[in-house]
Amino acid sequence: MEMLSDYIELAKQLATDFGVKAIVALVIFFIGKWIARLVTNFAKKMMARAKVEDTLERFLSSLLYALLMTVVVIATINQLGVQTTSLLAILGAAGLAVGLALQGSLANFAAGVLLVAFRPYRVGDFIEAGGVAGSVIEVQIFTTIIKSGDNKKIIVPNAQIMSGTITNYSANPTRRVDLVAGCGYDDDLDKVRRVLEGIVQADDRVLSDPAPTIAVSELADSSVNFVVRPWVNSADYWGVYFDLTEQIKKRFDEEGIAIPYPQRDIHVYEHPVNSS
Repeated sequence: MEMLSDYIELAKQLATDFGVKAIVALVIFFIGKWIARLVTNFAKKMMARAKVEDTLERFLSSLLYALLMTVVVIATINQLGVQTTSLLAILGAAGLAVGLALQGSLANFAAGVLLVAFRPYRVGDFIEAGGVAGSVIEVQIFTTIIKSGDNKKIIVPNAQIMSGTITNYSANPTRRVDLVAGCGYDDDLDKVRRVLEGIVQADDRVLSDPAPTIAVSELADSSVNFVVRPWVNSADYWGVYFDLTEQIKKRFDEEGIAIPYPQRDIHVYEHPVNSS
C-alpha cells in the first residue's frame, strides 16, 4: 500500500508540475500571439505611412506575423519541457527537403519579392517581358497576370520575367512614333518633305516639344526613304501611328508622289553567234 501511495503521490506531483507548465505555456502562447498581432499592425501602419505598395505590404505583414508566431510556438513547446533543439533540426531538414523539391516555386517567390520591391512595372502598364506583351492586370508573389492586346489572360512566372529583359512602354509619359515613308527617285524631295511636315502638323496629338524629325534616312534599292518621328503622349501612340500611316498614303496619292514597289533592273546582253 505504501508503494501505491507513493506512486499516487508522484503522479499528483507530476500532474501538478505539468499543469503549472501547461498553464504557463498557454499564457506564453496567448500573450505572444497578442504581441505578434500588435507588432504586425504597427508594421502595417508604418508601411502605410511610407506609402508601400499594397501587395508588398500584405506580403511583408504576413511574413512578419508568421516569423513571430514561429518564435511563440517554439517558446510554448520549450515551456512544456520538449527539447526544441532536436525539433529545430528536424524542421530544418524538412525545410531543406521541401526547398529542393520546390526550387522553381522558390525562384518565382524570390522574383516576386524583387518585382514588388523594385517595381519595374505597375498594374495597368503595358509591358513586354517573359516572351509576352500586354497590360499588367495583377502582380502576385509567384506570377504576374498580363492581358494581351486580343484580350487573352496570360499568367507568367515571375522568375521568367526577372531572368530576361523587361520593356515598360508606359513608364514614361511620352513616346516617339517611328515611321518610314518611301518615295521614288524621280520625286522632288523638298516637296515630299513639305507634304510629310504638313501631315504631322495637322495632327493635334503630335507634341511640339520635342520637335518631330523628318529626314532622308536611306537611298534604298527601289526608293528614297524618309524617317517620320513625331513625339506623342504614350496613350496616343497607336492612334497616331495608324492615322499617320493612312494619311501618308492618301496625301502621296493626291500629290502624285510615287510609293515604289520593290523592283530590280535586268540588263540582257545579246552576243553574236559564230556560224563558222
